[in-house]
Amino acid sequence: MSTSSPPDLWLFNEVNDLARHTGWLHAPILGYATYGLGVFAVLLMGGWWFARRRSPRRVAAAVWAGAATLAAVGLNQLLVAHFHEARPYTDLPGAFVLAHRTSDFSFPSDHAVMAGAAAAGLWLVSRKLGAVATAAALALAFSRVYIGAHYPHDVAAGLLIGAAVTLLGWWVVREPLTTLVARLAATPLHPLVGRPHPATGVPAG
Repeated sequence: MSTSSPPDLWLFNEVNDLARHTGWLHAPILGYATYGLGVFAVLLMGGWWFARRRSPRRVAAAVWAGAATLAAVGLNQLLVAHFHEARPYTDLPGAFVLAHRTSDFSFPSDHAVMAGAAAAGLWLVSRKLGAVATAAALALAFSRVYIGAHYPHDVAAGLLIGAAVTLLGWWVVREPLTTLVARLAATPLHPLVGRPHPATGVPAG
């Protein structure tokens, strides 16, 4: 058990009190908090489908969005192991908890890292998809606090870390990855990246 209270304990308590008094929301929010990452898998696939009909740069961004999400989660495992922050239900025996209790650590939130990385990546592909993914990421972050699995700072840090990995990584990989995608468009793998335009040799769009 932690020896000091987190600075956002008051906010956790506000959300926890909301959860205690909104029983009609328990099932949908718990379902989304548990399985909501599937929404981001669908959005990432949608980003790839959208991108392959447009340009090599967008296809590269769609590929990176998925890869960056995995990379961000890997990095987060190191951070979680370093900080060793207990879950709210470990430190606060009186907290209202809907989450399945685990023995792993709380900061930063894996779910929020994944959501933040995917949302940032989808902004590189399409503003509309990025906006939808951002709304879904914020909802997932809230749901993780609502069910008592995380403090607010756990999910806020997770969203920022995920987005940072995606955006900083894109700055490094965008040129070589775009070039690779353009070359693949002229190979039998073109269904994955889009057919090259007859006049330009690069995917149409």
